Amino acid sequence: MTVLKNMHGLGRRIVALGAFVAALWAIQGINWLTGYSLNPAFGLIPRHASGLDGILAMPLLHGSFEHLMANTPPLLLMGALLVTTATRALLSVNAVVIGLGGVLLWLFGGTAIHIGASGLVFGWFGFLVARGFVDRSLVTLGAAVLVGLIYGSIIWGVLPGQPGVSWEAHLFGAIAGIAAALLIRTHVHAPRLRAVDRR
Repeated sequence: MTVLKNMHGLGRRIVALGAFVAALWAIQGINWLTGYSLNPAFGLIPRHASGLDGILAMPLLHGSFEHLMANTPPLLLMGALLVTTATRALLSVNAVVIGLGGVLLWLFGGTAIHIGASGLVFGWFGFLVARGFVDRSLVTLGAAVLVGLIYGSIIWGVLPGQPGVSWEAHLFGAIAGIAAALLIRTHVHAPRLRAVDRR
């Protein structure tokens, strides 16, 4: 009975992840049809009161279909790892990643209109990797290793580099993800690594 309940809950979380990504594509279609008018209206603009709504809206907006296409695979992979291993804490984790990461970006980001789900991607990346070390469970460490092997190179995205790319959103998203791993217990029901008594 417990297994069926857990499978049902996992199914709902996977459907929610798919619906979120589908919503991003629908919003991108509307944005494109309106000449990307949503970006200046709802993007995050650091230290401007009019840009505060971007803390929540920024992950939903993109500058092109190519921009969203680049974010979709890591969103699906890391989102799948997240919904599989972090059960009841999903809302809390995302609240910290989006809220803290967005506030830090609004306070310290460069003057620009910041858009895109890459801050969320880096937040999930930071959370998954940090939680692997915090929880010390086989499942979370395995997830951390998988993320590191596939997307470890994205760590360079937190450094200034390519023009037009919000490296600050990447940096503050990763910091927020690490903070979420330290602050929130994620109720992963998995065997933990134990020290071996060699006496």
